[in-house]
Amino acid sequence: MEDLPAWADRIRRERRNRGWSQKELAKRLAEVAARLGVPMPERASLIRSIRNWEAGRCRPRDPYPMLLARVLGLGEEELFAGSWQPYRPAPGEVLDGLLPEGDPVGVLQAGRRIGPGIVAHLAARVHGLRRSDDVLGGGDLIGPVFRELGGIVRLYREGSHDARTGRALLTVIGECAQIAGWVASDAGRHDTAARTYRLGISAARQAGDRTLESHLLGSLGYQEVNRGRLREGTELTRSAVRVLDRRSPARARALAWDRLAWAHARTGNAQAAMRALGEAGDALAGDDGGETPAYLYWVNPAELQIMEARVYTELRRPLRAVPLLTEVLDRYDSTHARELGLYLSWLAVALVDANEPEEAARTARRMLEVSAGVASARTAERARVVLRRLQPYRDLPEVRDVLSVAGDALQG
Repeated sequence: MEDLPAWADRIRRERRNRGWSQKELAKRLAEVAARLGVPMPERASLIRSIRNWEAGRCRPRDPYPMLLARVLGLGEEELFAGSWQPYRPAPGEVLDGLLPEGDPVGVLQAGRRIGPGIVAHLAARVHGLRRSDDVLGGGDLIGPVFRELGGIVRLYREGSHDARTGRALLTVIGECAQIAGWVASDAGRHDTAARTYRLGISAARQAGDRTLESHLLGSLGYQEVNRGRLREGTELTRSAVRVLDRRSPARARALAWDRLAWAHARTGNAQAAMRALGEAGDALAGDDGGETPAYLYWVNPAELQIMEARVYTELRRPLRAVPLLTEVLDRYDSTHARELGLYLSWLAVALVDANEPEEAARTARRMLEVSAGVASARTAERARVVLRRLQPYRDLPEVRDVLSVAGDALQG
């Protein structure tokens, strides 16, 4: 397998040469860790990590390189020699794999009446764009997603449809506007994102879809808070909570409360942030598996745990943030490079606050590796934040090394 990193092939080859299964390797790693007093995750989680290492999906991070070297009887440098860059699928490859065929504007050119089947097809295309955002940055997606949004808006305005289909089209416009706004924000086009979110809010209100309206309000509020517009952003996230009620989907309520928690953390209101996190957790715990919009597929306990850790980091409580982030990142999907890079950036900042600059530098290096080539203004800005936080420790070899190889990221 030519794309497999050399160290991944070495781990797999050395394990097989000893006649060990992945389960046996996990057992031996745990035994060495226990002798050294190194805490380890549950065995099933460790086996999944080994599977990911051997497939080259993610590189082992501390303390695993040391443990693997001891178990396999090799030096760390020998075992992990060779550079590694994660596989990056081309944007066209991702879109071809996730988008149903068809062109929304082509429906008008064919002179067809718009019915439920066309609306369902459009909704599937929007969801394909949403899933593409899991693995592509905003700079790669901004063109395709805005072309799609423009086509759907034109269909609504110029096409022939009854009132029920019109409402369904408005919902699709709102969903597409949400992912388009998110993509524009990730590409650094914040004013475009704000206008697009407001288009979606209007469409959701006309459709009478309060769950979607909340999602759009919360998305806009989240962006504005991150831009430093704290008062406006906090009020928008409050509105996202107020739009919903106890009958709303549990994941929608959890997400709205989560974004409000972040807004409170950014304003330094620790008590309100903790209260909102509690509400988010309670909401998700009440998820009975009922009908939930497709755009909330990613809202789960792990994502809430990450937001909780981010809130603790923002409030300068690293002893709470570091264990939460470490636990989630050990099993995070490495193909979601932007999110993985972002979450690693929060871990690096928390480690600096915990007075662990060497570990922060190692985490920063991993962050830069996994997000290399991702077309995201958000990850670039977070990299600059992390590197600035490391600057006071530049006399340490680990920090100096990271700063030297990432000098360009400090610009801008």
